[in-house]
Amino acid sequence: MKNIGGQAVIEGVMMKSPKGWTVAVRDTKGYIHVKREALSELPKLLKVPMLRGVAALFHALFLGVKAIEFSASKAYDEDEKPMSPLTISLTMGFAFVIGIALFVLLPLYATKLIGIVIASVSENSFLFNLIDGIIRVLIFLLYVMAIGLWKEMRRIFEYHGAEHKVIHAYEDGQELNVENVKRFSPHHPRCGTSFLLIVMVTSIFVFSFIPQSWVFIYKFLSRLILIPVVAGLSYEILKLSARMKDNPIINLMIMPGLLLQRLTAHDPDDRQIEVAITALKEVLKLEAENAA
Repeated sequence: MKNIGGQAVIEGVMMKSPKGWTVAVRDTKGYIHVKREALSELPKLLKVPMLRGVAALFHALFLGVKAIEFSASKAYDEDEKPMSPLTISLTMGFAFVIGIALFVLLPLYATKLIGIVIASVSENSFLFNLIDGIIRVLIFLLYVMAIGLWKEMRRIFEYHGAEHKVIHAYEDGQELNVENVKRFSPHHPRCGTSFLLIVMVTSIFVFSFIPQSWVFIYKFLSRLILIPVVAGLSYEILKLSARMKDNPIINLMIMPGLLLQRLTAHDPDDRQIEVAITALKEVLKLEAENAA
């Protein structure tokens, strides 16, 4: 059984296997459109622990942009102008800058202000980074709750749930049909939402190695430089939790991520499940074709 991952897109689902990726999107007339592409094997250097997490992150971002571009071109009415590749790239770039400001710069600056009021925060490196991490997690939770109020984003969250249900059914060896898939949970331990929460917690540990005596700008820049380290370590933790999901200690560790998914992965309807099934079946076909 192949390791399958996925992502919700506009009115659709993207699925990725080791040898290919597909995206299935339903248009306003009810038709399902499919895009399929084979994937080249990564160099062996990028498969070693830590490096593979960073490679997976950038690869996921690259495929995500392509999947969103395809879904935007198919999900809208013909009289609606879909987003161009340039618009999507600029939007992703702007989102990245906003993400750095919200989840790196703002928590760091807020912690600095707290340190001015409470001397022990500015004097103790572990306490400083703990406060910084807690603020980061709180901002992340508020951000997720805020975007969940957006109608279009709620639709994407439902497709996110459909993606998880289908992968659960596949991993359980079930025949991929709507009735079988509906029985499974819309939450999955290998989810990107869980990964982001692991990143938040891991960053507290990694950033604690930054000298407390450094000035603010050095602390900020060093956090940016250490993002690949945090991502690589978080990826290994996520992979470990997926392999040891029956271990009670691991289950306890992944519980916060599963609870957080209640905000980002909702129960889908039958038509959304059908789209997710189509995406998974197509990527399995592509996997078989490239293995032959």
